[in-house]
Amino acid sequence: EVQLVESGGGLVQPGGSLRLSCAASGFSVSASAMSWVRQPPGKELEWVAKIYSFKGATYYEDSVKGRFAISTDNTKNTVYLQMNSLKSEDTAVYYCAKDFNTAYNVMGRGTQVTVSS
Repeated sequence: EVQLVESGGGLVQPGGSLRLSCAASGFSVSASAMSWVRQPPGKELEWVAKIYSFKGATYYEDSVKGRFAISTDNTKNTVYLQMNSLKSEDTAVYYCAKDFNTAYNVMGRGTQVTVSS
């Protein structure tokens, strides 16, 4: 069974950092298109970042470029999202997703990130 479990969310002040983790099981993250997506309060789900570990490619939504970094640890079958210089508008529930926006999409339950002073 394909499963994704996110962790690492919390409350952080503006300008702070957090690292989210996504532990995967039932498939290999090194062979998959893995994404982080988020849902701000009262808004639609939005894509944040994607990684194709097998070809070393990463992609980012414009508002997080230069601040967020997606990576994988293939030995742990885990995907990470390092988030720096956090802003209040980054407040959202963050989800890890396999094959996001396709018929094969699988997402975890999410982890809450709140950026506030």
